[in-house]
Amino acid sequence: MWVYEKKLEYPVKIKKCDPKLAKIIITQYGGPDGELGASLRYLSQRYTMVTPQARATLNDIGTEELAHLEMIGAICSQLTRNATPRDMRDAGMEADYAEHGTGVYPQSAGGFPWTAVGIQSKGDPVTDLYEDMAAEQKARATYEYLLDLIDDPDVADPVKFLREREIVHFQRFGEALNYVRDHLDSKRIFYAK
Repeated sequence: MWVYEKKLEYPVKIKKCDPKLAKIIITQYGGPDGELGASLRYLSQRYTMVTPQARATLNDIGTEELAHLEMIGAICSQLTRNATPRDMRDAGMEADYAEHGTGVYPQSAGGFPWTAVGIQSKGDPVTDLYEDMAAEQKARATYEYLLDLIDDPDVADPVKFLREREIVHFQRFGEALNYVRDHLDSKRIFYAK
């Protein structure tokens, strides 16, 4: 088990209301390469990992992704705090407002609700770890695209932190893959390297 500290992993202190920015950043909350899918993917895959190191990596990163989900939720919430219905309409978020007010809802920037169909838990440790490495690269790329659109340093700062964590996660999954391959090689189960 882990201990939950009731604070964000990295501070989010946004001063300016900007629903248009919230509309695109929400994709990292519930979009196809977002934090919700990442956390559930890794926490589901850990059960079929063949080494304690790989299981621990998936558990640690999966729970950290939940912390990232909190951060993205805080960013979106702060960007819509004090938004009027007109602000939401002007940002193209009238449908969101009609259904959720200024609540944070897991969806892509295109407005598609989160679904588990985009994540995988194959049960094959090598396949799953390659999937995880690709997922981290897709999340990193999404954060970079978001940074291209963000002018507010209060928003850019935590997004940069999240992008850097995706790079670290990619590296940790690569290390876990090496542990798994070594274990499988010792059992005379060979995968292409």
